[in-house]
Amino acid sequence: MANRSVVLDTETTGMPVTDGHRIIEIGCVELIGRRLTGRHFHVYLQPDRESDEGAIGVHGITNEFLVGKPRFAEVADEFFEFIQGAQLIIHNAAFDVGFINNEFALMGQHDRADITRHCTILDTLMMARERHPGQRNSLDALCKRYGVDNSGRELHGALLDSEILADVYLTMTGGQTSLSLAGNASDGNGTGEGSGNQASEIRRLPTDRTPGRILRASENDLAEHAARLEAIAKSAGAPALWTQLVESQAAAN
Repeated sequence: MANRSVVLDTETTGMPVTDGHRIIEIGCVELIGRRLTGRHFHVYLQPDRESDEGAIGVHGITNEFLVGKPRFAEVADEFFEFIQGAQLIIHNAAFDVGFINNEFALMGQHDRADITRHCTILDTLMMARERHPGQRNSLDALCKRYGVDNSGRELHGALLDSEILADVYLTMTGGQTSLSLAGNASDGNGTGEGSGNQASEIRRLPTDRTPGRILRASENDLAEHAARLEAIAKSAGAPALWTQLVESQAAAN
């Protein structure tokens, strides 16, 4: 499916994976054409080992809670089907990809033990470091920088973190996630709230106005436009919104 992305996060028994640590939670949300679809994949897993105390302090998932939960092998096919062919958007991708590859390898599914053969990977941590060198680029820091609400994030959780990361990614790459008619209306507190009928702030053009001239883009204009879209895609690690809209319209026709 064109322009399909999956924002993904995992929680584990600890780190590194080479010490035998395992995944205990996977959370994914789906984006199509930079829009959240409402589809998600979420599961807690029985890792057949205890979690480190330090890890429990981060995610709050106790060993007792995981008793009776499915093992990775029981959900592997459903999980692979959900992510296959998608662009995976992950914060600190090397960590999560390493653990996912390890889980498939432990099952003997060596073709799936390198998910980069089946998905493309976009690491938002690397993207943030390029855009904000020398600054803190944790998920919490990015939420603060981009104004994304993470007030419900007292502990790490794979599904919640993937939902928050989706908002951060869309904001960081210039995607509009909400639409308001507030405009410049303000009740004096700078928020634009409490302005009554917001639609009354919209200025309408007179119907008898003189039509404006239509200026067609020249070949040079079109070439510069295409170069700009390519630069945006390279910087964002994904096609520009304009490109996605054009491709979506072309596919619909």
